[in-house]
Order: sequence, then structure tokens, then C-alpha cells
Amino acid sequence: MSQFIKAGHGAALAFLLAALTCPLPLFAAAWPERPVTIIVPFQPGGASDSLGRVLIKPLTEALGKTVVIENRPGAGGNIGIGAVARAKPDGYTVLLTSSVVVVNSSLYKNAGFDPIKDFAPISDSGASPNVIATRADSGINSLNEMLALARSKPDYLNYSSGGIGVTPHLGMELFKSRAKINATHVPYPGGGPAILAILSNATHVGSVNILGLMQHVSSGAIRVLVQTGTERWSELPNVPTLAEAGFPGTESETFVAMLAPAGTPQEIVDRLAAETTVILKRQEVRDLLKTMGFGVIAGGPASLRARIAREVPMWKDVIEKANIKVE
Repeated sequence: MSQFIKAGHGAALAFLLAALTCPLPLFAAAWPERPVTIIVPFQPGGASDSLGRVLIKPLTEALGKTVVIENRPGAGGNIGIGAVARAKPDGYTVLLTSSVVVVNSSLYKNAGFDPIKDFAPISDSGASPNVIATRADSGINSLNEMLALARSKPDYLNYSSGGIGVTPHLGMELFKSRAKINATHVPYPGGGPAILAILSNATHVGSVNILGLMQHVSSGAIRVLVQTGTERWSELPNVPTLAEAGFPGTESETFVAMLAPAGTPQEIVDRLAAETTVILKRQEVRDLLKTMGFGVIAGGPASLRARIAREVPMWKDVIEKANIKVE
């Protein structure tokens, strides 16, 4: 009998030791226990980086641990996005990226990530419209005048954008197909150089994001012909949307979203989403982002998941029809 009791105690002790040494589920730990890194897949100063700089201080305060931004640019955003797709899904590495996350898998032969399978959506954070604009003294005073010029001189018109495959480029190609006009794309390495191309008359018009543009609109140097959002932008109350101009279904905007690697515990995703939403809904944050050209969305995981599911096939169709390729 004593041997049986000893054997039983031994088995119980072995079970207890195994339970104590077995790794706990990720969500059982008190997350976060160390700094959280937000990877931005672009150089400092762009849309994603700018929004991230607004978020990190209040997010650090909310989580009780330091939140830092790591800029990891390259390959049109693919390097940074791919790094997060392959990161350990423990809540310590998240992604803050622009619309390229729904574009690049169709634009590149091997982007290195799947926008639907490789990520857990956290926050559809903010967005700003793209616009078609021209130098104020270009002689093009309205969208109708631009269309008339393109139709009277089919091989004449050209336009700048911040690069092949960015949403201003794809949005313009979508508009061209609906309006049945031709305009030659002249890509530049970023939105700033694309705006300078408008200012210098290097191109007749530009399809660019509103970020960085408003100072030139306010000074009278640039005229905005139309904007591509679903509603009129408050800073451009007299500029119609494409739908109002007679081209429904051609909306496009540059959005910024936060995502985690697929498999990140739902408790962590929900915590990040909740804290980010609270921050983005603060009036002082909304006002600051508005001055930067952002409209706050703060839609959460479901909103971002729906956007990704909607825009991936939409831009794939545009890319294929326009035969857009990146080597």
C-alpha cells in the first residue's frame, strides 16, 4: 500500500512539474511586458509614419510600455509588410501601413505576403482623398476642360503620381477607363516630387494625395479639379467628388491601417484596437490629423477586414485591365 501511495505521489508530482514548466498561452501573460514595435514600411514623413508619430505617445501611456516606430522601407513597402507577416504573433510587432497592403500582392510578381491570410486586422485608422490637380495657370480650369483636352488631343495629356501602383496612380487609371480618355502616366518617387511636377509644369495634371498639397492650394499655386473620396473634403468644400462629376464607382483614397501577424491572440488584437480607437476619437487628435490631411475612421478590426476584402479584388482588376507591372 505504501508503495502505491508513493507511486501516486510521484505521478502527481510529475504532473505538477509538467504543468508548471509548460509554456502558458500567449494571452495568459500580462501583455505587454516589454516595448511594442510598430513597423512602418516607408521612409519617415509619409502618411503611415505621420499618423504613427501621432499615435505612439498616447498609445505608450495607454499600454504602460514604450511603443516605438521602426521605419523599414523598400520594394514599395513589401520589405516592411513582409517582415510583419513573418514576425512572431505575440503582439510585440505590428504594422502601420498605407493602401499598398491591398495593392502590392496584385502589382508585384512576388510581394512576399498575402494581405488576407497573413494578417489580423486591428484598426482602419484614417484616410485622405486623392485629387486630380493642375497648376493654377495651366489653362485647365475644370474637370470638364481636362476631359475636353484629352478627347481633342488623345496622345497629349500626361499626369504625375507618387509612383507605380500607389492609389493615386490606380485611381487615375480607374477614372481613365470610366471616362474613356487617355493620359500618359509619369511616375515620381513619392507624393512630394509628384506635386513639384505639377508646380513646375513638368506634367499637365497630377493625381496625388491631399497630404502635402494644401499649402499649394492655399497659396493659389495649384487648382484642384476633382477629389476622389466618397464625400467632399472639408478643406476643399467647392471641389466636387468624382461621383458628383458624373463618374460614380470611381472612389479611391489613401488609407492607413494597423495590422498584426496572423495568429496574434484575439485578446491582444482587441486591446490594441480599443486603445487606438479611443486615441483617434479624441478631439485634439482628430483636429491635428485634419490639419495633416487625414480624416479619422477608427473603424476597428471588422471595418478593416471588410475594406481589405473589398479593395484587394478591386485593385487587382484595375491593375490587370491597365496592364500595370512592376519588375
